[in-house]
Amino acid sequence: MFDNIASTYDGLNHILSFNIDRLWRRRVVRIVRGTGAKRIMDMATGTGDLAIAMAKRIPGSHILGVDLSRKMLDVAQNKIRRQGLDERIILQHGDAERLDAVASESLDAVTVAFGVRNFDDLAGGLQQIHRTIRPGGTLVVLEFSTPRNRAIRWFYAQYSHRLLPQIGGLVSKDKRAYVYLPESVDEFPSPERFCDLLGGAGFCDVTRHSLSCGIAHIYVARRAPLTE
Repeated sequence: MFDNIASTYDGLNHILSFNIDRLWRRRVVRIVRGTGAKRIMDMATGTGDLAIAMAKRIPGSHILGVDLSRKMLDVAQNKIRRQGLDERIILQHGDAERLDAVASESLDAVTVAFGVRNFDDLAGGLQQIHRTIRPGGTLVVLEFSTPRNRAIRWFYAQYSHRLLPQIGGLVSKDKRAYVYLPESVDEFPSPERFCDLLGGAGFCDVTRHSLSCGIAHIYVARRAPLTE
């Protein structure tokens, strides 16, 4: 499905989100930069927007971008090459639930932007990510959520379930993908439940930050240092 929409994915994302997705990613970059992380994995990197933003704004950083869609990675590689970031960003075809090629405790930070809700085994994927982060390292997740305010939730539902599939399907020629996207948001655990899942995967100091009236959240979690 993601292979089918790879060529139009970036443009549609920015249009359908009114470019708010760019602002959300910038906030993720600021959080990661504040941790001092240099060895970073961007899981479910897609077309590489977040990986590229981190490479540009975090001096000395090296990013491994992992995604299950080869065509998304092809788009990402072209963007990385055009911006001269080939030596800073390495792309790898892979699955969050099978990260055998990534050494345990080898990363300072892991980011996931709009990808955890696509994990087939959410708990297993979080455990795999936890394994790859060094003690004291950080996980930052940016993901859509369902607004709590009833009026905002109603308008958001009308937009995401009615207008978004029509526009997305018309441009990408794959309406199914843009029906799946809002449905996957509806099925994703509540912010409180997702924080519990992070704790269950071994993370500590879990915090969450609501964005744009609850349309999305940033979750920050840490792997406990060895001294704790």
